[in-house]
Order: sequence, then structure tokens, then C-alpha cells
Amino acid sequence: MDSRVIPDTVDPVDRYVARLYRSAFAVPPEQYRAWALRELASVIPHDSGIWGSGSLSRMRFHTFTVSNLPESYRATLEATTEINPILPRMLQNLDTPVDMRDVLPDAQFFKSEIYKKVFGAHGISRILATVHFDQRSGLYSLVSLYRKDRNNPFTDEERARQKRVTYHLFNAVSHAFFLHLNRDHQKPDNCAAAVVDQEGCFQQAQPRFLDFLETNFPGRADPNVLPFPLPASGETEVLGNLCAKSERAGDMFIVYLWPTGPLDRLTPREREIVFAVAQGLSFKQAAKKIGVAPSTVANHLYRVYRKLGVYSRTELAALVHPRPAD
Repeated sequence: MDSRVIPDTVDPVDRYVARLYRSAFAVPPEQYRAWALRELASVIPHDSGIWGSGSLSRMRFHTFTVSNLPESYRATLEATTEINPILPRMLQNLDTPVDMRDVLPDAQFFKSEIYKKVFGAHGISRILATVHFDQRSGLYSLVSLYRKDRNNPFTDEERARQKRVTYHLFNAVSHAFFLHLNRDHQKPDNCAAAVVDQEGCFQQAQPRFLDFLETNFPGRADPNVLPFPLPASGETEVLGNLCAKSERAGDMFIVYLWPTGPLDRLTPREREIVFAVAQGLSFKQAAKKIGVAPSTVANHLYRVYRKLGVYSRTELAALVHPRPAD
């Protein structure tokens, strides 16, 4: 038997990308960005870095993760955008890594105001940054990697590696978030979700959620925000052929969309009565369970029959508990 060691031929970027997706459940969502940045050092060695995401139309970060930098770095960076020459170059070359050396020669950079106020103050000499932009949601991700040693610039190979991984960082963190959401939250069947701020601006969005919007709200003025008012937390609203529901998540909101079904057009009380009666309870039993009079159950059920176009409990139960197609 040949005892020679089999060489490892797996591309390091492929290995890293696989780890991003496979670790989605293993890493808590609130720690995922910091973990992914640390792991990225195995593909592109760096001393520190940042990963910021937000809305490109509003030019602000929703999330900002630092690696080996103080939390105050975000405020310092945001306060100096007007004098940061790498930012407009990145926005002109989306999804393409930009090295600060492409923007300013060393002689200028190390004497520049941005170096003195930001990078030099944090021991940063070499910068490689990429902005990925998602056209459908208006969300962007900025990944910047830093080195201290002036004599250790980023190579062309490392630039190519960053170009490959930035897209996956954007998608993997969203994938991980919604995996945990599906596991930890009760949600309507056949729905898709998005996370928005109080103004309805997207923070995260599943592709199917965007599919629903494009089909049901074509030509909307701003594709980066909800095309309808944010539903009251816990309430379901019917929007034509869609239902929408939201729930608070800290200072954000999770919004669910799903195609309307017959029961979605009922009031909460009507649905409560329908589910009780569909379980086989009598009017009296349903009334006792819900805490209303039997006559209330009868009156509501009469209106439900007219709304749904059914004529018996059997037909009603078939809507509540549809049999799978053969």
C-alpha cells in the first residue's frame, strides 16, 4: 500500500466558502460576521479588518463588524468619508477589489489627511477593499482588510481571492440569519421573510420575498424599501394577493409575506371560530373554548360560510385541513 501523503488540492477559497455555509447553524447569528472575518485570515492574511453592510441609496451602515480594531473605528471612518479617496473608487468599481495603492501612490497616501486621521492612527498601512451590491434589495457589503507592514502589500492573487469571497460573505450571512429565524420563530406557512428598520428599509431579504414584491408591486418607486406601510406588530394585513405580517426584533422588524388563502380574508375572531369548529367542536363547545356565547359562534360562522362560499362543516374543514394532492 502506498504510504505517501496525498497532497491537498482543494482551493483555499472553495474550502472557506464551503465552511461559511456549512457553519451557518454552528455559529450564533450575532457572532457570524466576526467569526467569518477571523476565518478569512486563512485565505487572505491580514492584521485587522471591517465588514459593514447597509443601504447604498442612504449611504449608511446598518451593521458594522470590526476585527482587531476598536469599536470607535466605525465612527471615525464614517466621519471622514468626504476625505477618503478609496470610497468613490470602490463605488465606481462594484464587486472589484480596490487597493489603496491604486488610488494614491505611497508618497501621497502616507502624507494624506485620511492617513493621519484614520489609518495611521490605527497602524494601518495597506488596504484592500471590495463593495458588493445587491441590485434587488439595494443592500451592499463592504469588506476591507488591513495590514500594518508597509513592506507587505496585498498581492494580485489575494486581490483575486477577495473578489471571489465578498459575494459569498454577503449571501452566507443572510443564509445563516434566515436558517436561525426559521428554526427559532413561529411563522406562517409558505412565507418568505425580510428584516427592515422602522422606515421599511431592507436590512436582510430572502430572494422569494423580493420575488413576491416584484410580482405584486411592479414599478415601485424605491426598490430598497417596503412598498406598503409596515403592518402593526403581530397583525396580519391583506395586500391584494399577498398577506403581510410583522414582528418586532429589537429595533428592527421581521416582515413575512405569503400568498393569500381563503382563511386569510377572515377577521381574527372569525378564524378563531373556524379553527375551533373545524376540530369537530359543537357551537356550545367552541363558545366555551373561545369565551363567547354560542349565538356569537353561530352568527360568525354564518358570515364565514358566505365569505368562503362553503355550505357545510365538511367543506369548511377541507379548507382548514386540505388534503395533499395525489
